[in-house]
Amino acid sequence: MKQTQFIVFLYCILTFSVACKKNAPLLETPMEPPAAGNWPADSIRTVKTGLSNPWELLWGKDDHLWITERAGRISKIEPRTGNTVFTTTIAEVVERGEGGLLGMVQHPDFQSNGFLYVVYNYEKAGVYTEKVVRLRFSNNTLTDPQVLIDNIPAASIHNGSRLYITADNKILITTGDAANTATPQNRSSLAGKILRINLDGSIPPDNPFSNNPVWSLGHRNPQGLVVAHGRVYASEHGPSIEDEVNIIESGRNYGWPNVNGPCDGPEQTFCNTNNIAVPLWSSGSFTVATAGIDYYDLDRIGRWKNSILMTTLKDATLYQLRLNTAGTAVASVTPFYKGNWGRLRDICISPAGRVYICSSNGGGNDRIIEIQK
Repeated sequence: MKQTQFIVFLYCILTFSVACKKNAPLLETPMEPPAAGNWPADSIRTVKTGLSNPWELLWGKDDHLWITERAGRISKIEPRTGNTVFTTTIAEVVERGEGGLLGMVQHPDFQSNGFLYVVYNYEKAGVYTEKVVRLRFSNNTLTDPQVLIDNIPAASIHNGSRLYITADNKILITTGDAANTATPQNRSSLAGKILRINLDGSIPPDNPFSNNPVWSLGHRNPQGLVVAHGRVYASEHGPSIEDEVNIIESGRNYGWPNVNGPCDGPEQTFCNTNNIAVPLWSSGSFTVATAGIDYYDLDRIGRWKNSILMTTLKDATLYQLRLNTAGTAVASVTPFYKGNWGRLRDICISPAGRVYICSSNGGGNDRIIEIQK
């Protein structure tokens, strides 16, 4: 190798310059977010402490962690340092029991339009109510609230409230029965459902029930939502038995309050009559209080590939539900970190394969944990 060629080669190695990489193949592992300093090497570390009942934990399209806290606060956190770089409080939010500021999701083009969608409970003419609102993030401020759907029944328990935007730009919204078991089987009620609307709040013409945002019915309190293998998966709280993870299908009935978990015994007649969907997984004769879920299929933590990762509140455990190749069955269930951080509310995964979970213990004692090995 000539001396000049060697110097250029050495320069490329030392600087890893863009010019040297111009014709290089794409990296298999996504680039880390641009942030100051090296990424901490700990396999498990605490990113942030001092939180109070965080509900949504989201890896943002700006490569920061975004969280909601039930009392009404939205924050943006730099994941390497744990520094809060933006925070604000939605004054209209009313925290009552399990209610308050809950789910959040970003528009696919968030980096250009700043659209952020949140679901929260508030007082509407003296009635505790839930709605989905679109906000615009710009110049480190949230402005321009636009209500997409309102009049969802709310209560101090069972508010559902996970949001997910699908590849065809539809918003899925989980709603709980709001402590009223008459609502999940009633198509005219927005409670106890998974709803599906367009990004502007209109109702898609291919929804299963004409001019109705209901996508599926018969839910008790679904708090986890993710899409993988071309399927929608949702986690759901059972009463004292049979927490569930379900594959959500258009127009299907998931049984509550007439059916808990798989159809058996006297439930079979109702199942046969109403085409009840059988859970992908259920907890059986006890509950773990299923909460947030996400899908892991990256190389960084190989033991978790092709798995739904699920946080639990009552059981204070992160569960791995390894799926079969088609994503139609759970091949194995493995618990991790039982009791390490108390009640666990939500989970998100970075493009580089790092896993983040948040606790839900209240009183300023909550934290965000990063797992990277």
